[in-house]
Amino acid sequence: MTDTATPAVVLLHGVARTPRSLRKMERALQDEGFATLNLGYPSRKYPLEMLADRLHDAIAPFAESADALHFVTHSMGGLLARLYLAKHRPDRLQRVVMLAPPNRGSETARLLAPYLTWMLRPLPELSCSHDSYVCRLPTPKGVDFGIIAASHDTRVTIEQTQLEGQTDHTVVPGGHTFIMNRADVCRQTACFLKEGRFAAT
Repeated sequence: MTDTATPAVVLLHGVARTPRSLRKMERALQDEGFATLNLGYPSRKYPLEMLADRLHDAIAPFAESADALHFVTHSMGGLLARLYLAKHRPDRLQRVVMLAPPNRGSETARLLAPYLTWMLRPLPELSCSHDSYVCRLPTPKGVDFGIIAASHDTRVTIEQTQLEGQTDHTVVPGGHTFIMNRADVCRQTACFLKEGRFAAT
């Protein structure tokens, strides 16, 4: 539970990852005064909609105790946040920072889906095909979205991270897998959550 005067952040990791992948980001946000809920979920086993529903029992009491609620996500976690907010939007929701999100799908997911869906159930939904699930996923209205893309991401292109109606978008050096561990990304994330904009670079 959080103090009612404390801004709070839900962190959602990407596919085939765990909360440990966002531990450095979590500590950085705690140092900036945010309460955190770094959630794990069975990202390999279920489709996106089922995963979003499974998050609700953990997020709901955390959200109710927060003065302001934000989300910070990596990769597929951003899609889960969009879906969760469309279905279970908390009253005090304010801002979302997405790190390398496949908002317009991923070519890598499209290529691997025929071969690895048995191991990664959500993979077909992440395809960049125009009729894929992610490409039909609505964007929650009235939410500030800040997106950080990686310049050398081989899984999600900069263009594929873009989200219609996004508030701000920035690109940092590096790749997809460890973008959340960069000090500049941690600083930019905290800046957006506090100010609603990324710092000028």
